[in-house]
Amino acid sequence: MRYWPVVLISTLLTALPGVAQAHSFGRLYTLPVPLWLYAWGAAATLVVSFVVAALFMTSPAGPRPAGSVPINVLPTLRRAMPTLRLFAVFILLLCVATGFLGHRDPLRNFSLTFFWVIFVLLFTYLTLFIGNFYAALNPWHSLANGIGRVWRNFCAGRVNYPRALADWPALLLYLGFIWFELFGSGRPKPLATFLTVYTVLNLGGVWLVGARAWFRHCEFFSVFFRLIALMAPVHYQRGNHGEPGQLSLRWPFSGLTQEAPRHISTVTFALAMLSTTAFDGLKATQGWSMLFWGDPTGWMTQWQGVRPINAIEVFMPWYVAWGTLCLLASPFVYLALYLLTLKLAKLLTGSQRTIGQLALDFGYTLLPIAFVYHLTHYATLILSHGLKIISLASDPFGWHWNLFGTLHSFRAPILPEMGTIWHSQVGLILFGHVVSVWVAHRVALRVFGSRGKAMTSQLPMLALMIGFTIAGLWILAQPLTALRFL
Repeated sequence: MRYWPVVLISTLLTALPGVAQAHSFGRLYTLPVPLWLYAWGAAATLVVSFVVAALFMTSPAGPRPAGSVPINVLPTLRRAMPTLRLFAVFILLLCVATGFLGHRDPLRNFSLTFFWVIFVLLFTYLTLFIGNFYAALNPWHSLANGIGRVWRNFCAGRVNYPRALADWPALLLYLGFIWFELFGSGRPKPLATFLTVYTVLNLGGVWLVGARAWFRHCEFFSVFFRLIALMAPVHYQRGNHGEPGQLSLRWPFSGLTQEAPRHISTVTFALAMLSTTAFDGLKATQGWSMLFWGDPTGWMTQWQGVRPINAIEVFMPWYVAWGTLCLLASPFVYLALYLLTLKLAKLLTGSQRTIGQLALDFGYTLLPIAFVYHLTHYATLILSHGLKIISLASDPFGWHWNLFGTLHSFRAPILPEMGTIWHSQVGLILFGHVVSVWVAHRVALRVFGSRGKAMTSQLPMLALMIGFTIAGLWILAQPLTALRFL
């Protein structure tokens, strides 16, 4: 861990030309121009966006939704919702059943493709457009409500949820989920075991603290999709005093300025969405692997009398422990950088607001960056593996069924050209950072009051975002490791 600061600084500041790979593909791809030119161009774009925002943006972010357009589809959705909820529970049970009983080959098993590609990836990206429909379709919530129909007061809880816990349980479970994703075996049975244990955990949590508190603060998918939905143009506003709610359209990303986190745990969760994706990309690179397996200090070689690369079985538990420690530390490293940035903004503006208050004020401004990081790292999996769900739907257990006549349909992956992937990734990363710059400036106008102080306060944030931009491009451009241990 003593080398973590070195790795972090190198990630934020280094821009190296040369041979690179696009993630999710195995062949080498030479960048059209040196990476440092991409980095300089991206940094210049952020600076120009910052200057334009500072000069022309005069209206601060409002605390309430503005300019929303009602959508009169709620009556239809309410009629369809029971069927959709039942279908979501059926899919959950199918993933568990196919995981335990289906074919052992991950590519022929319904559970892995549906859960990891369709639900974790595709539904995340759809949430950016359709809003937080997961809150209505959550299968674990539906199961709890179903039990509550026959077990009176099951969803009411037995103890009051401690306010001090806030969203920390969701963060802990989210980090555990990411660990399972990165260090798990990638086989159907462990996934089915995870889903079973998580189902029992959710039902036990509802019994203990009640459905409202559990799905608000502890069930990490609920917190995750709620944060993603803040950027969506579709927004659901609950009614007051028993009145029906309202579904409406609003400007994309406007929810980031209309709402603010209430606790630092929510801010840390948002930063974890960014840091864990960056760690996943970094973990797959040759440089990161050789930081451990190359034993640059020579200590492990002296300890065991053999180089780690020549004693994989001996050192694998230590490699997993090292990666686990780095994964768990990553959100708090990002949080430290974020708080340091706000400390500088406070010093530059002379604001009377505390660092904690500023952290909540700007807590959602980095979510566009977290989203585009996620999109650039994983979206190609939808093209390479997502379409297989059409054939797997006809044969979910891998038993040579053909229920819907689609067994042999869409089985070949779609693999775009490497140049297309790279330039799309560069554009998406840059877009996310530009959006964050504009959102942060609108919030700054509200928090600091004047255009001068708002502009001054955002100089440290601009430096942080430039660092994140260079880091994202650098990670995406690194050669992937040939050491496929896990």
